[in-house]
Parts: sequence; structure tokens; C-alpha cells
Amino acid sequence: MPILPVLTAALETALNQLLFRDRSMRIARQRLSGKTLRIEVAELDTPLVLIFSEHHLDVMTQWSSATDCLLQTRLSALMRLRDRQQLSALMRSGDLVLEGDIQVAQQLITLLDLAEFDPAEWLAPYLGDIAAEGMSQLAQRWAGGLVNNLCRQRAALSENVTEEWRLAPGKLEHVWFGDEVVALSAATDALAERLNRLEGAK
Repeated sequence: MPILPVLTAALETALNQLLFRDRSMRIARQRLSGKTLRIEVAELDTPLVLIFSEHHLDVMTQWSSATDCLLQTRLSALMRLRDRQQLSALMRSGDLVLEGDIQVAQQLITLLDLAEFDPAEWLAPYLGDIAAEGMSQLAQRWAGGLVNNLCRQRAALSENVTEEWRLAPGKLEHVWFGDEVVALSAATDALAERLNRLEGAK
């Protein structure tokens, strides 16, 4: 089963839950209605296009029309964009490039900053409050460790390739990243299966 459609669907579901659940954010969401944002992450071969409407957003990997805004960055910098105060610093350092209507990216970052992301709240109806809080903390530690590990391994690989082996980067990074994505997908499937079993046991 191709991993990209699964990741795209998971991202779309998560963003819709995060950005469109809270009615108090309706006015902020309306500013993005009808806008499109293309996100190009250095570690991903395929760009992601976010298409905003009044009540939801779609995440696409194929989009032939022009978009309102282009955001180019790396995975480590993308994770820091939840904090809108990081935007200027990332642009100055060159870790983030914006083209077109940069207000589209700024409004999305503002929405992410305003959104209250609490995995425990989503899991509580299935697991109970205590178990959900414990699993949420475990998942946050695991996700943080994964991102740090990915960044460290990518930096080490890049240094080895460019300094020691004197080879052009590309193929090895691609293979390694694919393996990491497969491992992440397997872990996600295992967690989903466990949640389904717990839900069925109630």
C-alpha cells in the first residue's frame, strides 16, 4: 500500500480536527477561505498543497494550478512554525522561503498558534482520562525524539557524504528517509489497531 496517500490523509484529518473544531477561530479561518498554499519540504520528494474552504481544508499532492503562496523549508524548521514568533527568524536564516501572498502562510501559522492541540482530549472517550493523558505524553516524547533523531541522522549523513565520501547527496538520503517513513507508518498502524481493540472492548 503506498505510504504517501496514507500520510496525506492523516495530515488532512489532523489539520481539519485542529483548525476547524473550535468555533471561536471562525473569523481567523475565513481569511484563508478560497486560498491555496504549496509546501515544499526538502526531505520530501512530493510537495503538499493545502486548499482552504470555509468549513474544511484539503491536502493534495497533485495540483496543476498556480497557488497563492509557496512555502519552502526543511522538516526541522517546519516543526518550529507552530510558534508564529519563529517566522521572521526562520526567514532571516534562510530556513524558510516564502513567495507569493505571504499572508496566506502567516494566517495559517496564526491559526496553528491559536489552536489548542491536546491529543489526550481526543483519546479520552476511548481510553479514559488517565490512560489518554499518559498515552498523549508518551506520544509527544516519542514524536519529539523522532524529529530530533531524524535531524541528527540527516546531518550526520550529509556530513559523511560531503566531507568523507565526496559524493553528491541524494540517493542515500532518499532510501534512508523512505525506511523511516515505513517504520513510522507501521508504528501508526499498530497504535490505530490498539485503539480499535480498546474501543471494541468497551
